[in-house]
Amino acid sequence: MDLNLINSSQNKQTKYLEEQKNQLEIEKNQLETKYKSLMQNYQKLRDRLKKQDFEQKNKEMMFNEKIDELNQETDSLMEEIDKWQT
Repeated sequence: MDLNLINSSQNKQTKYLEEQKNQLEIEKNQLETKYKSLMQNYQKLRDRLKKQDFEQKNKEMMFNEKIDELNQETDSLMEEIDKWQT
Protein backbone atom coordinates (compact mmCIF):
# COMPACT_ATOMS: atom_id res chain seq x y z
CA MET A 1 0.00 0.00 0.00
CA ASP A 2 2.76 2.42 0.74
CA LEU A 3 4.17 1.80 -2.72
CA ASN A 4 0.88 2.74 -4.31
CA LEU A 5 0.70 6.00 -2.39
CA ILE A 6 4.25 6.90 -3.28
CA ASN A 7 3.71 5.94 -6.92
CA SER A 8 0.44 7.88 -7.07
CA SER A 9 2.07 10.93 -5.54
CA GLN A 10 4.96 10.75 -7.98
CA ASN A 11 2.54 10.37 -10.88
CA LYS A 12 0.65 13.47 -9.78
CA GLN A 13 3.86 15.42 -9.41
CA THR A 14 5.13 14.20 -12.78
CA LYS A 15 1.85 15.16 -14.42
CA TYR A 16 1.95 18.60 -12.79
CA LEU A 17 5.53 19.15 -13.93
CA GLU A 18 4.62 18.03 -17.45
CA GLU A 19 1.74 20.52 -17.53
CA GLN A 20 4.05 23.29 -16.34
CA LYS A 21 6.59 22.37 -18.98
CA ASN A 22 3.93 22.46 -21.70
CA GLN A 23 2.68 25.84 -20.49
CA LEU A 24 6.22 27.23 -20.47
CA GLU A 25 6.80 25.96 -23.99
CA ILE A 26 3.60 27.66 -25.15
CA GLU A 27 4.65 30.91 -23.51
CA LYS A 28 8.14 30.59 -24.98
CA ASN A 29 6.70 30.15 -28.48
CA GLN A 30 4.44 33.16 -28.01
CA LEU A 31 7.36 35.27 -26.85
CA GLU A 32 9.50 34.14 -29.76
CA THR A 33 6.72 35.06 -32.18
CA LYS A 34 6.36 38.49 -30.57
CA TYR A 35 10.12 38.97 -30.66
CA LYS A 36 10.29 38.13 -34.37
CA SER A 37 7.46 40.54 -35.06
CA LEU A 38 9.17 43.29 -33.09
CA MET A 39 12.43 42.68 -34.92
CA GLN A 40 10.66 42.89 -38.28
CA ASN A 41 9.00 46.13 -37.27
CA TYR A 42 12.31 47.47 -36.01
CA GLN A 43 14.00 46.63 -39.31
CA LYS A 44 11.19 48.27 -41.30
CA LEU A 45 11.43 51.43 -39.21
CA ARG A 46 15.20 51.45 -39.51
CA ASP A 47 14.99 51.10 -43.28
CA ARG A 48 12.39 53.83 -43.46
CA LEU A 49 14.58 56.16 -41.41
CA LYS A 50 17.54 55.47 -43.65
CA LYS A 51 15.43 56.23 -46.70
CA GLN A 52 14.13 59.46 -45.18
CA ASP A 53 17.65 60.48 -44.19
CA PHE A 54 18.86 59.82 -47.73
CA GLU A 55 15.97 61.81 -49.21
CA GLN A 56 16.60 64.67 -46.80
CA LYS A 57 20.27 64.81 -47.73
CA ASN A 58 19.36 64.84 -51.42
CA LYS A 59 16.91 67.70 -50.84
CA GLU A 60 19.55 69.65 -48.95
CA MET A 61 22.07 69.06 -51.70
CA MET A 62 19.62 70.22 -54.36
CA PHE A 63 18.74 73.26 -52.28
CA ASN A 64 22.41 74.14 -51.90
CA GLU A 65 22.93 73.75 -55.64
CA LYS A 66 20.04 76.12 -56.29
CA ILE A 67 21.51 78.63 -53.87
CA ASP A 68 24.85 78.39 -55.65
CA GLU A 69 23.15 78.95 -59.00
CA LEU A 70 21.33 81.99 -57.65
CA ASN A 71 24.55 83.36 -56.19
CA GLN A 72 26.25 82.96 -59.54
CA GLU A 73 23.37 84.68 -61.30
CA THR A 74 23.46 87.49 -58.77
CA ASP A 75 27.21 87.90 -59.29
CA SER A 76 26.69 88.03 -63.05
CA LEU A 77 23.95 90.61 -62.70
CA MET A 78 26.09 92.69 -60.37
CA GLU A 79 28.90 92.62 -62.91
CA GLU A 80 26.50 93.73 -65.65
CA ILE A 81 25.22 96.57 -63.46
CA ASP A 82 28.79 97.66 -62.77
CA LYS A 83 29.54 97.70 -66.49
CA TRP A 84 26.52 99.84 -67.20
CA GLN A 85 27.35 102.26 -64.42
CA THR A 86 30.88 102.95 -65.62
